[in-house]
Amino acid sequence: MNEEVIPVKKVAIIMGSDSDWPVVKAACTQLDEFHIPYEAHILSAHRTPVQAAEFARDARKNGFGVLICAAGMAAHLAGAFAGNSTLPVIGIPMKGGAMDGLDALLATVQMPSGIPVATVAINGAKNAAVLAAQILAVSDDDLAARLDEARVKMARQIAEKEAKLQAELAQ
Repeated sequence: MNEEVIPVKKVAIIMGSDSDWPVVKAACTQLDEFHIPYEAHILSAHRTPVQAAEFARDARKNGFGVLICAAGMAAHLAGAFAGNSTLPVIGIPMKGGAMDGLDALLATVQMPSGIPVATVAINGAKNAAVLAAQILAVSDDDLAARLDEARVKMARQIAEKEAKLQAELAQ
């Protein structure tokens, strides 16, 4: 029987609000496809700052290898986690608010020296999960192979779409 090997480290997905869930669940789906364990939680940099800081500080000892933080508007969540952990933090700026996500993007990407947050596109939950997988794959050859397989699958899908387009154009 061929069983999947699960990486030792898991991913934490933190949302600033439950309104982020419809977008963030794409990250969970992607992590499931790579057979990466994860936990999802709602914690706020502003409304539950003590709990958020405690989660970030304890993340490494609790078996996490990467932290993904999704927040909109002021979007301080990823920065708050990065300030309380030396684990890699990936920020997902969420669409919405007066600037339709641009404020969240800027708040997430503009971090002070020494406290980096890797930032994906506005609502880029799937890419956040892929980046988390790539980080974990540095020390997990089985996961690296699954990432390679996913790239081959993507290339195959594009080739199929190209063939379909060319067939349609030839008619």
